[in-house]
Amino acid sequence: MGKGSFISPEQRSGIRARVEPIALAMSRAGLTPNMLTLIGFGIAALGGVLAAVELWVLAGIVATVGAGFDMFDGAVARATGQVSKLGAFMDSTFDRWGEGIVYLGIVIGATRAGFDLGAWLATAALVSAFMVSYTRAKSESLGFSSGTGMAAIGFAPREVRTVILGIAVVMAGIFGVTPELFDSGSLVLAIGLGLIVVLATVTVIQRIRFVTSQPPNPDSDRHTDT
Repeated sequence: MGKGSFISPEQRSGIRARVEPIALAMSRAGLTPNMLTLIGFGIAALGGVLAAVELWVLAGIVATVGAGFDMFDGAVARATGQVSKLGAFMDSTFDRWGEGIVYLGIVIGATRAGFDLGAWLATAALVSAFMVSYTRAKSESLGFSSGTGMAAIGFAPREVRTVILGIAVVMAGIFGVTPELFDSGSLVLAIGLGLIVVLATVTVIQRIRFVTSQPPNPDSDRHTDT
């Protein structure tokens, strides 16, 4: 495993190889990378809405499918030679936006169910997940890492968070989310969200340690922020 990640670069390459035939079929059907990015965002947003109205099982399935489109837009871009900085910007922006809507939906749904701890954990998971993405984006923009190098650092990249969240939300829906922590559905949701908080926080620390171990970059502006 690369730099403490649950997903090695070899595994990522294997997944990309299996996705490529599907990507080519999508391309032949007239779907562009940016279209797939927007479709994935729309599906993820729908998952958030379903969580907000407490349709937990559907929410978990739909949100996971939406996140899965993150594989297809990049695969189509590589397979058709449409890789571009604009496409990368669109992909990252809408991925983060969709992920945020899913967590927001869980916050609303947990609040409606009277499960306040679930809402608090979902908020903490949202913050931790966004910090994982931010550390990668900022390190790459300042020249501390490049390509997919930072993606292999840390226990909880987006793929891992997506799997944990999808399982937790579906299981919570099967057992039912109530105000009581030790009711099965509420407990499963709390464990899943808590696991994301812990793993994502550790990932942020791992990425900070990676960056601080690099040689000083004299070209970076210490006070630049986004």
